[in-house]
Amino acid sequence: MDDWRQNLVEDDAGVRDVLAHSRRVAVLGIRSERFAHKPAHAVPAFLQAHGYDIVPVSVHGETEPILGRPVYAAVADIPGPVDVVEVFRRPEDIDAHVDDLLAKRPRAVWFQLGIRNDAAAERLARAGIRVVQDRCMKVELMRLLEARARAGVPG
Repeated sequence: MDDWRQNLVEDDAGVRDVLAHSRRVAVLGIRSERFAHKPAHAVPAFLQAHGYDIVPVSVHGETEPILGRPVYAAVADIPGPVDVVEVFRRPEDIDAHVDDLLAKRPRAVWFQLGIRNDAAAERLARAGIRVVQDRCMKVELMRLLEARARAGVPG
């Protein structure tokens, strides 16, 4: 792709578009219910409560279902398509997952709030995958739902 930078989602309109056109969300680095107080559990639980199909991908050794769903060891192991992969990994740990993400080819990869890895984002964007960095999916979904409510549009 010549202009891979167009796949770097850096504005509110792009974020809204990713959220609006995503239903199946693989969560890389999800935490089990024992860690319900942590964002890596609370954010996917919030998304699930708002109609998103959450697919847990554990990097912490969990094998029991999380949020009532089977856990996968890698994103590429998930059967069927994935709209977006939400990433709860330290920036320095993301590089080890890029090949797995490229193998699955989701429409988008979302690095949670506080997570930024420009080199990984570039590799994904060059492959035609949209990338959101350093934003919280829960916060952005809440903003989208509030905007819809103000406009009188059902959630």
